[in-house]
Amino acid sequence: MQIFLKKSKISAFSELKITGSKSESNRVLLLQALYEGLTISNLSNSDDSQLMQKAIASKDDTVDIHHAGTAMRFLTAYFATRVGKSTTLTGSERMQERPIKILVDALNSLGASISYTKKEGYPPLLIQGKALSKSVVRLKANVSSQYISALLLIAPTLQHGLTLHLEGEITSTPYINMTLSLLSDLGVQSTFESNTITVQPFSGLVDKKFTVESDWSSASYFYSIVALSPVGTQINISAYKPNSLQGDAVLKDIYQKLGVESTFESTVLSLKKADTPLIKKLTLDLANAPDIAQTIAVTCLGLQLDCDLTGLHTLKIKETDRLVALQNEIKKLGTSIEITNDSLHLKSPSLLRSGVHIATYNDHRMAMAFAPLALKTEFCIDDAEVVSKSYPDFWEDLSALGFEMN
Repeated sequence: MQIFLKKSKISAFSELKITGSKSESNRVLLLQALYEGLTISNLSNSDDSQLMQKAIASKDDTVDIHHAGTAMRFLTAYFATRVGKSTTLTGSERMQERPIKILVDALNSLGASISYTKKEGYPPLLIQGKALSKSVVRLKANVSSQYISALLLIAPTLQHGLTLHLEGEITSTPYINMTLSLLSDLGVQSTFESNTITVQPFSGLVDKKFTVESDWSSASYFYSIVALSPVGTQINISAYKPNSLQGDAVLKDIYQKLGVESTFESTVLSLKKADTPLIKKLTLDLANAPDIAQTIAVTCLGLQLDCDLTGLHTLKIKETDRLVALQNEIKKLGTSIEITNDSLHLKSPSLLRSGVHIATYNDHRMAMAFAPLALKTEFCIDDAEVVSKSYPDFWEDLSALGFEMN
């Protein structure tokens, strides 16, 4: 599906309700599978969370999670602990190119039985579920925090809990803290000191209703829209928490530099274009929130600001190599962009080209990050249906704001 975005002007005031956080939803879905009595509201309607639910409920020997990277990591740990159940866990062609050896090695060192059915170090995986007998493991911490969270989510079910020694610089710490906070809400005791995380065993009864906060990474696109709009434009989005567990909540501080003011009234987050940014260049380390890099780069492009973003090493193992994808597509719009293994450096043009086709690379964030640029120029988004991975209502919500598309 192609969507042609005309150069648009949005309403001065709009309100939207955003679906639940994919990150929180996938974590609490796994905890719900492990602990009866946990109920969930405001669950994400994303493809990823629906695939997670379907996989957990499946009685089949083979589970296909398609493009859902978080589900692949979390379910690898989950199925490893399902005593007596044999599962082949597979995914899309791209998923079979995304490394998982670090997590598999860690689980096998705890006593799991996981092997590769095709290429060493990559899905598909053959998982023979069993009781994991050991409780201490070492893990490289600078590749993906999802490996760490996968282990933490099953840790309370292990007989002796888990002591996790993290090696190297820790990536995306807020997402690790999110996992530990959710465990704490259930009653699980844990500590996170220096590079060691300890989780105590927990087998208590759970009687808890968990309300998932709306997704901050989805909010990023509305921050971008407001930043690219005239002063005075306001969009209210819900339901958000001032003290969010989500790492992408750092958007509040980042976009303040780009003229967007964030205020809360209960769970309603108001985004208002307060002034024109005074800076000529935005420099950020996004090691703790790499998923918002695409949105920020495109915002800077639309504001004609130079941009240096670092801490982006995890973007190379996402749905696509996001750094290469960004470079390819931003160049089409007439600007200079350089990338390294963990950074991007944007020189913004004085004039944006129009009528170009933006490829999405099976990556939901590529489609959504570029869409706000329709406030500045017209262009086409190819394979626009990819947004369903995390935000199925995205195009409808943009239309409600006043974006013109066909």
